[in-house]
Amino acid sequence: VQLVESGGGLVQPGGSLRLSCTASGFTFSSYAMSWVRQAPGKGLEWVSAIARDGPIVKYADSVKGRFTIPRDNAQNTLYLQMDSLKSEDTAVYYCAAKAAYSTNTYYFTGSSKGRYDYWGQGTQVTVSS
Repeated sequence: VQLVESGGGLVQPGGSLRLSCTASGFTFSSYAMSWVRQAPGKGLEWVSAIARDGPIVKYADSVKGRFTIPRDNAQNTLYLQMDSLKSEDTAVYYCAAKAAYSTNTYYFTGSSKGRYDYWGQGTQVTVSS
């Protein structure tokens, strides 16, 4: 089982980045997915979540209106489109999977790694001029 994030990097304030998370080794379409981040010296913060088929998406207040979380089940890939980036968005971003079983409206907003079934290695996003 693997979740592999990519797309991080250095971007100026106001800029955009798109993170990708490619899944393998499990049935991606059966899992609700989330993005969780950890800023330097701080704890884990839940960012966004999407139900297994994508009908329901949720965002933390800190990113609402700036981030979107599409998924492509045919490609086993989760995305995080980040626009209007701010310095406070600087963090390591992790994607995480939570089994949704037969429910296509289930989503999970936890920030603890131990509460997810699978967790990626993270990708660094730095917002700085």
